Amino acid sequence: MDASVSALAAAIGARVRQERQARHWTLDRLAEAAGVSRRMVVNVEQGAANPSVGTLLRLSDALGIGLPSLVEMPLPARPRVVRSGEGAVLWTGEAGGTGVLVAGTEPPDVVELWDWTLGPAESHASEAHTPGTGELMQVHEGTVTVRIGDVAVVLAAGDALTFGGDVAHSYANTGAGTARFSLAVFEPGVGAAPPVEDEHA
Repeated sequence: MDASVSALAAAIGARVRQERQARHWTLDRLAEAAGVSRRMVVNVEQGAANPSVGTLLRLSDALGIGLPSLVEMPLPARPRVVRSGEGAVLWTGEAGGTGVLVAGTEPPDVVELWDWTLGPAESHASEAHTPGTGELMQVHEGTVTVRIGDVAVVLAAGDALTFGGDVAHSYANTGAGTARFSLAVFEPGVGAAPPVEDEHA
């Protein structure tokens, strides 16, 4: 991992550990709640892993804090400017594509704003998010094929799409050049599950 990726991994790991310990959860408890292995939780907390977006979503949902809160510490309620190049790069593809989380809101109703770039023939698959999740996207450059379950939609520059993110879906660059699109994800009721009894870490 390069310096920026290592710094982000360390920040995410510290936040996961902080939130887990605040709940008096063991590593096993968080792993079970998130549906990931204990080893993955350990690696994330130590900043030794570069977890997938799906893994980060599982952990943030289990902790009830939302993905944006994993990426940066909470800030006072004031305008928050994210300058070009300051977003959190949470996915990189083999053809140079990136998935950058550029902004987000706090729970319980979390909205994430992403800037995605896909190289030629590059794609990104996403597992189903929590029930009620909605996604909106607009293509700015190139052509993107979005598959939602068994439905495929081809979008050109300027086209937009709204769909439910609570089914498996994917985005693919089907053109010869670079494709770029903005994506907004709305995940309602993060952390709204009934509290569970504490156990010692």
